[in-house]
Formats: sequence, structure tokens, C-alpha cells
Amino acid sequence: MVKRKTKFVCQHCGYETAKWMGKCPGCHSWNTMVEETEIVKPHSRALFVHTEGIVAKPVSITTVETTQEPRIDTKFTEFNRVLGGGIVRGSLVLIGGDPGIGKSTLLLQICAQLASDTHPVLYISGEESVKQTKLRAERLHVAAEHLYVLSETNLEHIIQTIDEMKPSFVVIDSIQTIYRSEITSAPGSVSQVRECTAELMRVAKTKGIAIFIVGHVTKEGALAGPRILEHMVDTVLYFEGERHHTYRILRAVKNRFGSTNEIGIFEMKEIGLTEVKNPSEIFLEERSKGASGSTVVASMEGTRPVLVEIQALVSPTSFGTPRRMATGIDHNRVSLLMAVLEKRVGLLLQNQDAYLKVAGGIKLDEPAIDLAIVVSIASSFRDQPTNHTDVVIGEVGLTGEVRRVSRIEQRVQEAAKLGFQRIIIPKSNIGGWNIPKGVEVIGVTNVEEALYYALGEGKNRPIF
Repeated sequence: MVKRKTKFVCQHCGYETAKWMGKCPGCHSWNTMVEETEIVKPHSRALFVHTEGIVAKPVSITTVETTQEPRIDTKFTEFNRVLGGGIVRGSLVLIGGDPGIGKSTLLLQICAQLASDTHPVLYISGEESVKQTKLRAERLHVAAEHLYVLSETNLEHIIQTIDEMKPSFVVIDSIQTIYRSEITSAPGSVSQVRECTAELMRVAKTKGIAIFIVGHVTKEGALAGPRILEHMVDTVLYFEGERHHTYRILRAVKNRFGSTNEIGIFEMKEIGLTEVKNPSEIFLEERSKGASGSTVVASMEGTRPVLVEIQALVSPTSFGTPRRMATGIDHNRVSLLMAVLEKRVGLLLQNQDAYLKVAGGIKLDEPAIDLAIVVSIASSFRDQPTNHTDVVIGEVGLTGEVRRVSRIEQRVQEAAKLGFQRIIIPKSNIGGWNIPKGVEVIGVTNVEEALYYALGEGKNRPIF
């Protein structure tokens, strides 16, 4: 006999409780507990990863044979880079982002490229009809014979279509619209999203089909976000950027088949998304000359060096406690480096508000950007602009020393390629590699020496 049980589930984190609570004990969000009816079946449920009749047995790790996972090229270099070299068969990939950011556009273009190589691709849309998908495909100039479109939200019908068609790739757009009929909660709830994803995981692993799932992230939290599913899928990609700006950043936050340090950069145009081959030019194209508080740093995003501009604005505070705000940089790192400037250099920053930003919307978290942050803060505080052709690279310690960074040769070559003439780096990084022609490399050992070269050029005396 089928039993029904009522439970309350948080629509943000998936926390379950037997009674309603105003505040979720898991994520501490208010008014997110929604009542759902759970059907308890008397028979036990089979594990979704195993195939029928096969029970796994433990084996010695020394006897396990490993083979290189074959990768499928998507013809999008940036997308392949983020995935780790291409698509792995049997993988389940979640792509999250704000509505209207371009997730469906990107996947439809990738589907067209895969279908052009005679790979059967099934694009399942739960938000648009087949005609609407066709209109969007025409706008993107997408026309591939092996690309099939289906408008369906019932998971049982979707799996039946996959069994009959046997595609190589499947796109689910989006997971918030898919539902299982035996679950009484509404589509988009935590229970529906979790159960549908678990069933799609079983299909991907048992049939060797690469499945892409689209997940929306809304500010109101009305739909269950993809964070609930991060532990279930193989790869989690986030599509970032402002809807009113043309550039988009694809970032991997989880990848079982590659690195999570890579990013892919795209530009939204009328014909769809196009790859950006040289992202450094984008982040520096609107940089102002002669402005204080602006410093360029060469940061490593995975295996690719990217030149970005770090901007700082330091002004006297009108509050009892000065404000410290940072966009694209860790707030605690900014406070730490400002303390180093006060203690080791003698800058009086305790009565100054500080606002820092990484131009272009990119996020930086590696230690090599420390020296550029210090130079930007000091430049804004003294209202002295840095040299427009300088690049600053280095890690800063608590005693004011400038420490060695990794892959210095690749950073310097990228700066030379874009026409920068002078690069300030840690002195311990000098030697053992070739300096490009036309580039002056200056090695520094401490923060005060770096500030002298960055801000005291032409004055024949230290500024501090």
C-alpha cells in the first residue's frame, strides 16, 4: 500500500524537516520552507548507477586498468578549455547562470557544431516550443541535419525518446521545468530537481551519453538553484557577466575530468556567441591614461595568462570606521595589504575609505596580484598615476617582502605581446628564462622598492 508523508523542504539548500520553520536551519534563509508530499513505496528502490543484474565487487587498486578518456571536440576552443579538452562520453554537465545570460544560445551553437560531425544530438526544451527553438536557430544561423529538437517536460517521455533515438548528446533546457509524475511537488522544487537529475545521471552513466543540464539562478530564489545539484553532476559550469554587456565568462567550479582554474571568454553578438581569442585586449581596451589608482597585472587563469587592470580609489572617510569594499578581489586580502602599507611603508590609511575593483568583471584569487593591489592603493592615496606601459607582478608578505610567483616567463611574454615596455617582478624570479626584446624587467625585493619604481620614475628620489 502506498503511503503519503508530508515534509517541508527548503527551496535554497534542500534541507528537510517534518514541521514548518520560518528560518531554514541549513542555509539560514527566511520563508523558504515549502510543504511537499512524499510518496513512500513499500518496495526498496534500486541504485540508479548500477545496470540491471550487475553488482559491483571490491578490487585491488593495483589491478585496475586505466585508459585515457576520449574527448570529443566541440569546435569551440574556449568551451573545450573549460571542460578540460573536450566532452567526455557519459558525463553529466550542469551549466548555471542568470536568466537571459546566454546559456541556451551557447548550447544551441555547440549542438550545431556536434551535429555537423554526424553526431546525433537531442535538444530538449521545456521552456520553448519547437517553433520558437527553430526561430532562435535561424537567428544564430544554426542548421544541422542531425540536430533534433523536442519540447517536453515529462521525464518519463524524455527517457523514452532517448531510448528510441539513442543520441550521442542530450541537452536539457532547463532542469527547473522537468518533472516526474510520481512526485507530487511542483516542477522546479527541490524534490523534483533532485530526483530528475538523479535519473538523468543514471541514463548518462549506463548508456554513455553526454548530457548537459541548464539551471537558472534567480535573485528571488523562486526556483531551486543549481547549487543543490553540484554534488551530483560531474562538471559544474557558471556563465557569468552582465546582461547589458557583451562579454561573458564561462567558469568551471567543479570538474571531475579536468582543472577548475580555466575560464572561457565569449562575446555576445547579433549572430550569437563568438570566442574571444585574446581576452587581455578586452580588459585593457578602455583603460584611462594618466589616472591614479590604476595598475595592470598579469594573472594566470589556468594555463593562460590574462592581463587585467586593478583600480583603487582611496579617499578620506566621513565615518568613524573607514569602509573597505572590493569587487573581484577578496575583501580580507585588501585589508591585509593595507595593513602592510601602514606598518612597512608608513602610509596613514586608517582614516581612508578604500574601494577596489578588477575591471572587466573577472575574479582574481592568486597571490601574484598582491603587488599590483599595493601599487594601486598607494597611487590613489598619493594621487600619483602609474606608468601606462608598466605591469606589476608579485606576492607580498606580511613583512613587506615581495615573493616569487609561478610561470613568470608566460606572464612577461603576454605583457610584451600587448606592447608593455616595463615589468616589475620579484627579484627572485629573475634568471633562468629569456626576456623578450624591447621589455625592461625590474626585480624588487620589498614593497617600498616596488613603489619607488612604480610611482617615482623620473623624480630621482623615493616617494615614501
